[in-house]
Amino acid sequence: MDAPAEHPVVTVFRSRLRPDAEANGYSHLAARMEARARTMPGFVEFKTFTATDGERVSVITFDTFEHHAAWRDDPEHRAAQQRGRDAFYVEYSISVCEQHHQRSFRWPADGPRDRHP
Repeated sequence: MDAPAEHPVVTVFRSRLRPDAEANGYSHLAARMEARARTMPGFVEFKTFTATDGERVSVITFDTFEHHAAWRDDPEHRAAQQRGRDAFYVEYSISVCEQHHQRSFRWPADGPRDRHP
């Protein structure tokens, strides 16, 4: 019997910062945690977006659940999570999902091609 296939694991971290988060060192610690995540085995991607209403969304991908769990449980990351609750966030939510399918499209770099003679 074949072993079950591993799927990439995507974490969606939605948050809102407290007004004093920057003064409490948020940007420095956030940059440190992103840099650390990028060094972890199985790291694929880390992107953060901020909506016009102030909500922040980070999307972090690891190649397997095992590698995701190692990041989740990393002692420095755990300490940063606690610091976030203590000093940075008004609210946050975390969704962890297995990616079972992906599609993508990329516009040609040189623009559309004339398909008519």
